[in-house]
Parts: sequence; C-alpha cells; structure tokens
Amino acid sequence: MTVTLFIGSGLLMIVGWHTVVQPMMGLALLGLALALRPRTGQLNPDLPTLREEDAPALFDLLGRIAEKCGVRPPETVKFAAEFSVTVTHYGFSRKRCLVVGLPLWAVYPPQQRVAAVAHALAYAAAPRNARSRAFVAVALESLAAASGTMRANDTAYISWDANPLAFRAHHVAAAARNFNIRGKFSEWVLVIPRAAMSATARLLLWLTLPASWSALLDADDAAARTASSEATVGALNDQDLARPVCVEAHRMVIETKTLAPRRSTRSPQQDYWEKLARQAARLRAQRGGDPTPKSLNASRVARLNAAPRCQEAITLEEPALSRIADELHRPEKAVVDKMMRDGVAEPPQPISMR
Repeated sequence: MTVTLFIGSGLLMIVGWHTVVQPMMGLALLGLALALRPRTGQLNPDLPTLREEDAPALFDLLGRIAEKCGVRPPETVKFAAEFSVTVTHYGFSRKRCLVVGLPLWAVYPPQQRVAAVAHALAYAAAPRNARSRAFVAVALESLAAASGTMRANDTAYISWDANPLAFRAHHVAAAARNFNIRGKFSEWVLVIPRAAMSATARLLLWLTLPASWSALLDADDAAARTASSEATVGALNDQDLARPVCVEAHRMVIETKTLAPRRSTRSPQQDYWEKLARQAARLRAQRGGDPTPKSLNASRVARLNAAPRCQEAITLEEPALSRIADELHRPEKAVVDKMMRDGVAEPPQPISMR
C-alpha cells in the first residue's frame, strides 16, 4: 500500500503537472504514504539499558532460559517502571530487547521471575504468533503511528476571551476564528484516511487474535517447563497485584517528595524496592492461597492446573541472585529517579504475564 501510494503520488504530480488538481491530489497521497511508511523500532533512550558486558550474570540467566525455550536470547535489556515483562524489536534486523518492569521484578519470587521472562521470550518467538512477525508487527506500528499523526489534539484550536474594547481586538478575534476554521477543515479532511487506518488496524488485530491466543498458551507451557508449573501459576495469579503494587509505589513516591522534605528526591531511599516487595507479601497473605475468582487469568491457571505438573528446569540460587542484584543496582536507582521525577503511571488491567 505504501509503495502504491508513493508511485501514484509521483505519477499524479509528474504527468499532471500542467493542471492544478492532480498535483494537489499527488501531494495528499504523498502525505499518506509518508504517514504509512514502515517504522523500525528504536530503543527508548529514557530507560536504563544493560548489555551482556554490563551484566554477565543476568545475561547468563537469560541465555539459559532462552535455550530451554528454544528461542534466541535478547541482545539488550531495558528496565521500566511498569508491572510487566515484554520483548520489543529494534533496528532493521529486528534485534530483541527484553523490557523488564522493576515493580514486577521486585515483588515476584525468584522462580516467578524465571517464569515471567520465559513467557515473554517464548511468546515473542512463538511460530503461531503472527503479531510478532515482521510484516504484521510493522504494519500495526505504521497504522497506529499514522492514525495518531492524523488525530487532532486540544492545542489545535485558539480560544480568544480578551476584552472586546482592547486595541484591535476584533482583528485578533477574526484571526483566531479563521485559524480554527482551517483547523476544523483539516480535521474533517483527515477523517476518512484516519478511520480507514484505524479500521485496518482493528481488522489485523481481529484476524490475528486466534493465533495470538494460541501463542499465549504455548508461552504458558514453555514457562511451566522452564520454571515449573507452580511458579507459572503463581506468576499468573500475582498479575492481580499490578494495580495495588503500583498504587503503593505511587504512595511511596508522594511520601518521599512531600513528607520527607529533608531527603533529596535525587537520592531516594535505598530500600524502595524492598518496601514494595514487603507490601506485595502482605497482599498475598491477605488474599490467601487462591486469587480472586474474577481473575482475568483464571482460565489459563485452570488449564495449567489440569495439565501434568512440570518441575523447574532452571533455578535461581543465592550466589546468582546476589550477582544479579549487584548488576541491577544502577538501573534500579535510575528507574526510581525517573519515578520520582515523572510519577507512576496507572497500570492497565492485567491480562497476561506480558
């Protein structure tokens, strides 16, 4: 579609140069082609990044997990203030980046961390996961970016409430009115292509939904074979902790910035993640052995409980845990600094270990 729009816009502008309508149509098609151009993923520069030379113990664990799952290990690891573990792609060669949410990493026990990482790696590389394949993934990214580019925002209009008796007030009011009319006209012109792109993205998501669900179940099985069925079920159940844990993280940020003025927010408390883990332990104790019946992962948990039990193939022993904790000290501090500066985003409803 992008190539067709590029060729069509060039032909309209070259062949119909002596006219007025055809070059204008060509420019419009060229704008759509530029909006729909394929996007190559990029690493988020605001998130701390570790590579193999920076964290050999962590990447040794990731390599063993990837080998057990039968997938390629990630080239980089980034850390975010989210309750999730995901895999993203960047560059023309679509290298893999594991994005670890430190709130999840802090509150999960070691074996559940292994299960979450195994699930993310297996889901991203699942043969039946059409959404992670290059063609569909790039198409979805391009459609979402193009639709967002054509969406009007609140700053596209001017409000003029000055005193009408001010000097040349009527000229400024007329200019603001004309600006708003042109903005409204542009918005109406872009309604059709924006709706077409949104509908195409929804159609792609709907068509790939069965494959994505199958890949999700295959990733559950891979996580169970790697970290044990018990750890995988625990990781799925603990997804319900996402909202209360993020609320507690937000409360701790506010407490540090307001109730402890003598403590610099540039050097937040060193036990931030330990406090978050203790809060998660209290929430588990209040919940008891069973998660809430309305858990969105209940069907997947029931499926794993009905399947034959798997024992852990990879375990995290104390020496490895200590080395990984030392390697994560710098990104943990960087993420806390970012949370102190930007706050904690409200988590979405948990639907998977992703």
